[in-house]
Amino acid sequence: MKKWLKYVLLAALLALIIGGFWALDYFGLIPERKYTASDFGITTLRSTVDFNRNGIDDYSDFVAGARLDAQKRPRYDGSYYAGGYPPEDVGVCTDVIWRAFRQAGYSLKDMVDADIAARPGAYPHIEKADGNIDFRRVTNLRIFFEKYCTSLTTDVGAIDSWQPGDIVVFGNNKHIGIVSDQRNENGQPYIIHNGGQYQREENYLPEAQVTARFRFDASLVREELLVAWEDPT
Repeated sequence: MKKWLKYVLLAALLALIIGGFWALDYFGLIPERKYTASDFGITTLRSTVDFNRNGIDDYSDFVAGARLDAQKRPRYDGSYYAGGYPPEDVGVCTDVIWRAFRQAGYSLKDMVDADIAARPGAYPHIEKADGNIDFRRVTNLRIFFEKYCTSLTTDVGAIDSWQPGDIVVFGNNKHIGIVSDQRNENGQPYIIHNGGQYQREENYLPEAQVTARFRFDASLVREELLVAWEDPT
Protein backbone atom coordinates (compact mmCIF):
# COMPACT_ATOMS: atom_id res chain seq x y z
CA MET A 1 0.00 0.00 0.00
CA LYS A 2 1.29 3.41 -0.93
CA LYS A 3 2.41 5.58 1.97
CA TRP A 4 0.07 8.44 1.10
CA LEU A 5 -2.90 6.08 1.09
CA LYS A 6 -1.98 4.88 4.57
CA TYR A 7 -2.02 8.46 5.79
CA VAL A 8 -5.42 9.07 4.18
CA LEU A 9 -6.87 5.96 5.82
CA LEU A 10 -5.34 6.89 9.16
CA ALA A 11 -6.80 10.40 8.94
CA ALA A 12 -10.20 8.98 8.03
CA LEU A 13 -10.08 6.55 10.95
CA LEU A 14 -9.10 9.36 13.33
CA ALA A 15 -11.94 11.53 12.04
CA LEU A 16 -14.35 8.63 12.54
CA ILE A 17 -13.18 8.12 16.13
CA ILE A 18 -13.44 11.83 16.97
CA GLY A 19 -16.85 12.01 15.32
CA GLY A 20 -17.98 9.00 17.31
CA PHE A 21 -16.89 10.53 20.60
CA TRP A 22 -18.64 13.78 19.68
CA ALA A 23 -21.86 11.92 18.90
CA LEU A 24 -21.68 9.93 22.14
CA ASP A 25 -21.14 13.13 24.12
CA TYR A 26 -23.94 14.97 22.30
CA PHE A 27 -26.46 12.23 23.03
CA GLY A 28 -25.28 11.87 26.64
CA LEU A 29 -24.04 8.32 26.17
CA ILE A 30 -20.62 8.91 27.73
CA PRO A 31 -20.93 8.07 31.44
CA GLU A 32 -20.52 11.16 33.60
CA ARG A 33 -20.71 11.04 37.36
CA LYS A 34 -23.33 13.31 38.80
CA TYR A 35 -23.29 14.65 42.34
CA THR A 36 -25.85 16.02 44.76
CA ALA A 37 -25.73 18.85 47.28
CA SER A 38 -24.99 16.43 50.11
CA ASP A 39 -21.76 15.39 48.40
CA PHE A 40 -20.49 18.91 49.10
CA GLY A 41 -22.03 19.34 52.54
CA ILE A 42 -24.71 21.64 51.14
CA THR A 43 -28.20 21.55 52.60
CA THR A 44 -30.91 21.52 49.95
CA LEU A 45 -33.42 24.32 50.44
CA ARG A 46 -37.08 23.34 50.45
CA SER A 47 -39.85 25.84 49.86
CA THR A 48 -42.19 26.51 52.77
CA VAL A 49 -45.00 26.61 50.20
CA ASP A 50 -46.82 23.71 48.59
CA PHE A 51 -49.12 25.73 46.37
CA ASN A 52 -50.95 22.84 44.73
CA ARG A 53 -51.06 20.84 47.98
CA ASN A 54 -49.65 17.70 46.40
CA GLY A 55 -47.32 16.98 49.31
CA ILE A 56 -44.28 18.27 47.40
CA ASP A 57 -42.78 21.70 48.05
CA ASP A 58 -42.75 24.28 45.26
CA TYR A 59 -39.01 24.10 44.53
CA SER A 60 -39.10 20.33 44.15
CA ASP A 61 -42.11 20.70 41.89
CA PHE A 62 -40.27 23.27 39.76
CA VAL A 63 -37.43 20.80 39.22
CA ALA A 64 -39.83 17.95 38.51
CA GLY A 65 -41.78 19.99 35.96
CA ALA A 66 -38.65 21.21 34.20
CA ARG A 67 -37.20 17.68 34.18
CA LEU A 68 -40.40 16.26 32.71
CA ASP A 69 -40.15 18.78 29.88
CA ALA A 70 -36.48 17.88 29.40
CA GLN A 71 -37.27 14.18 29.18
CA LYS A 72 -39.88 14.82 26.49
CA ARG A 73 -37.30 16.77 24.44
CA PRO A 74 -39.86 19.02 22.73
CA ARG A 75 -38.91 20.18 19.27
CA TYR A 76 -37.31 23.63 19.48
CA ASP A 77 -39.82 25.98 17.92
CA GLY A 78 -40.88 29.42 19.13
CA SER A 79 -43.86 29.77 16.81
CA TYR A 80 -46.87 31.84 17.82
CA TYR A 81 -49.87 29.88 19.09
CA ALA A 82 -53.40 31.15 19.59
CA GLY A 83 -54.17 30.73 23.27
CA GLY A 84 -50.47 31.00 24.05
CA TYR A 85 -49.60 27.41 24.87
CA PRO A 86 -47.63 25.36 22.35
CA PRO A 87 -48.20 21.59 22.09
CA GLU A 88 -46.31 19.47 24.62
CA ASP A 89 -43.90 18.28 21.93
CA VAL A 90 -42.93 21.84 21.01
CA GLY A 91 -41.06 24.40 23.08
CA VAL A 92 -38.25 26.86 23.68
CA CYS A 93 -36.37 27.91 26.81
CA THR A 94 -39.24 29.94 28.25
CA ASP A 95 -41.61 27.00 27.94
CA VAL A 96 -39.43 25.10 30.41
CA ILE A 97 -40.21 27.82 32.96
CA TRP A 98 -44.00 27.98 32.72
CA ARG A 99 -44.15 24.17 32.60
CA ALA A 100 -42.05 24.05 35.77
CA PHE A 101 -44.48 26.47 37.43
CA ARG A 102 -47.43 24.46 36.15
CA GLN A 103 -46.08 21.41 37.96
CA ALA A 104 -46.31 23.41 41.20
CA GLY A 105 -49.86 24.55 40.38
CA TYR A 106 -49.18 28.09 39.11
CA SER A 107 -50.37 29.67 35.89
CA LEU A 108 -47.29 31.74 35.10
CA LYS A 109 -48.90 32.99 31.90
CA ASP A 110 -51.84 34.54 33.76
CA MET A 111 -49.54 35.99 36.40
CA VAL A 112 -47.28 37.63 33.80
CA ASP A 113 -50.26 38.89 31.78
CA ALA A 114 -51.76 40.46 34.91
CA ASP A 115 -48.48 42.14 35.81
CA ILE A 116 -48.09 43.58 32.31
CA ALA A 117 -51.62 45.00 32.58
CA ALA A 118 -51.01 46.40 36.08
CA ARG A 119 -47.50 47.76 35.47
CA PRO A 120 -47.20 48.61 31.77
CA GLY A 121 -44.43 51.09 32.55
CA ALA A 122 -42.23 48.22 33.73
CA TYR A 123 -42.46 46.68 30.25
CA PRO A 124 -41.66 49.69 28.00
CA HIS A 125 -40.65 47.44 25.09
CA ILE A 126 -44.21 46.08 24.80
CA GLU A 127 -46.19 48.33 22.48
CA LYS A 128 -49.32 46.19 22.67
CA ALA A 129 -49.77 43.39 25.19
CA ASP A 130 -50.36 39.97 23.69
CA GLY A 131 -51.21 37.16 26.08
CA ASN A 132 -50.48 34.61 23.38
CA ILE A 133 -46.74 35.28 23.44
CA ASP A 134 -45.70 37.74 26.18
CA PHE A 135 -45.10 35.01 28.79
CA ARG A 136 -42.80 33.21 26.35
CA ARG A 137 -40.32 36.07 26.11
CA VAL A 138 -37.20 35.99 28.30
CA THR A 139 -37.17 39.77 28.76
CA ASN A 140 -40.73 39.76 30.11
CA LEU A 141 -40.02 36.87 32.48
CA ARG A 142 -36.95 38.64 33.80
CA ILE A 143 -38.91 41.81 34.53
CA PHE A 144 -41.60 39.77 36.27
CA PHE A 145 -39.10 37.81 38.36
CA GLU A 146 -37.14 40.94 39.28
CA LYS A 147 -40.34 42.24 40.88
CA TYR A 148 -41.65 39.11 42.58
CA CYS A 149 -38.58 37.00 43.30
CA THR A 150 -35.50 37.26 45.46
CA SER A 151 -32.49 38.19 43.31
CA LEU A 152 -29.42 36.07 44.02
CA THR A 153 -25.73 36.09 43.22
CA THR A 154 -24.67 35.10 39.71
CA ASP A 155 -21.29 33.82 40.97
CA VAL A 156 -21.16 30.20 39.82
CA GLY A 157 -18.40 29.56 42.33
CA ALA A 158 -20.70 30.25 45.29
CA ILE A 159 -22.00 26.71 45.04
CA ASP A 160 -23.77 26.64 48.42
CA SER A 161 -26.00 29.49 47.24
CA TRP A 162 -27.29 27.66 44.18
CA GLN A 163 -30.43 25.67 44.93
CA PRO A 164 -32.81 23.45 42.94
CA GLY A 165 -35.68 25.39 41.42
CA ASP A 166 -33.78 28.67 41.08
CA ILE A 167 -34.44 30.50 37.80
CA VAL A 168 -31.39 31.56 35.78
CA VAL A 169 -31.14 34.09 32.95
CA PHE A 170 -28.22 33.91 30.55
CA GLY A 171 -26.65 36.55 28.34
CA ASN A 172 -28.56 39.65 27.33
CA ASN A 173 -31.94 38.10 28.12
CA LYS A 174 -31.26 35.50 25.44
CA HIS A 175 -31.85 32.32 27.42
CA ILE A 176 -33.40 31.04 30.64
CA GLY A 177 -33.40 27.80 32.62
CA ILE A 178 -34.06 26.07 35.94
CA VAL A 179 -31.41 24.92 38.41
CA SER A 180 -31.33 21.12 38.78
CA ASP A 181 -30.74 19.08 41.93
CA GLN A 182 -27.76 17.41 40.22
CA ARG A 183 -24.24 18.86 40.29
CA ASN A 184 -20.90 18.49 38.56
CA GLU A 185 -17.62 17.47 40.19
CA ASN A 186 -17.00 21.07 41.29
CA GLY A 187 -20.37 21.37 43.00
CA GLN A 188 -21.89 23.57 40.32
CA PRO A 189 -25.49 22.58 39.58
CA TYR A 190 -26.73 21.28 36.28
CA ILE A 191 -29.20 23.45 34.40
CA ILE A 192 -32.47 22.22 32.91
CA HIS A 193 -33.06 24.23 29.76
CA ASN A 194 -34.03 24.05 26.11
CA GLY A 195 -31.65 25.48 23.58
CA GLY A 196 -32.46 22.82 21.03
CA GLN A 197 -29.73 20.50 22.36
CA TYR A 198 -30.32 16.77 22.85
CA GLN A 199 -29.52 16.67 26.59
CA ARG A 200 -31.82 19.20 28.26
CA GLU A 201 -30.45 18.67 31.80
CA GLU A 202 -26.73 19.25 31.57
CA ASN A 203 -23.51 20.65 32.98
CA TYR A 204 -24.10 24.05 31.40
CA LEU A 205 -22.89 26.62 33.93
CA PRO A 206 -19.13 26.38 33.21
CA GLU A 207 -19.67 27.60 29.66
CA ALA A 208 -22.54 30.00 30.28
CA GLN A 209 -22.77 33.74 30.98
CA VAL A 210 -25.13 34.11 33.92
CA THR A 211 -26.70 37.55 34.13
CA ALA A 212 -29.48 36.99 36.69
CA ARG A 213 -30.73 34.39 39.14
CA PHE A 214 -34.02 34.39 41.01
CA ARG A 215 -35.81 32.39 43.68
CA PHE A 216 -39.60 32.45 43.71
CA ASP A 217 -41.09 32.36 47.18
CA ALA A 218 -44.89 32.50 47.07
CA SER A 219 -45.02 33.29 50.79
CA LEU A 220 -43.54 36.72 49.97
CA VAL A 221 -46.01 37.46 47.17
CA ARG A 222 -49.45 38.94 47.73
CA GLU A 223 -52.04 36.18 47.51
CA GLU A 224 -54.11 37.97 44.87
CA LEU A 225 -51.11 37.90 42.50
CA LEU A 226 -50.88 34.11 42.62
CA VAL A 227 -52.98 32.43 39.94
CA ALA A 228 -53.68 28.70 40.06
CA TRP A 229 -53.21 26.58 36.96
CA GLU A 230 -56.34 25.54 35.09
CA ASP A 231 -56.11 23.23 32.11
CA PRO A 232 -57.08 25.38 29.08
CA THR A 233 -58.55 22.36 27.35
